Amino acid sequence: MAYKITEECINCGACEPECPNQAITAGDERYVIDADKCTECVGSFDASQCAAVCPVDSCVPDPDHKETREALEIKHKKLHG
Repeated sequence: MAYKITEECINCGACEPECPNQAITAGDERYVIDADKCTECVGSFDASQCAAVCPVDSCVPDPDHKETREALEIKHKKLHG
């Protein structure tokens, strides 16, 4: 499933440069993750990089965007060729 950024986000920006899919952008009140681009870092890393660097643990799995590992791998291939 894609990740999302919760209200606990402190707008530090640590997550944005870590995303291999450029799925994270600055929003009006906090950073946001584009679920269509988020692959949980499947195909690039062993763990979600946004969650690894977030100092307040606001990058969490989004239950509204559940996907299998296979679906995430396919999405990664579409994004990166």
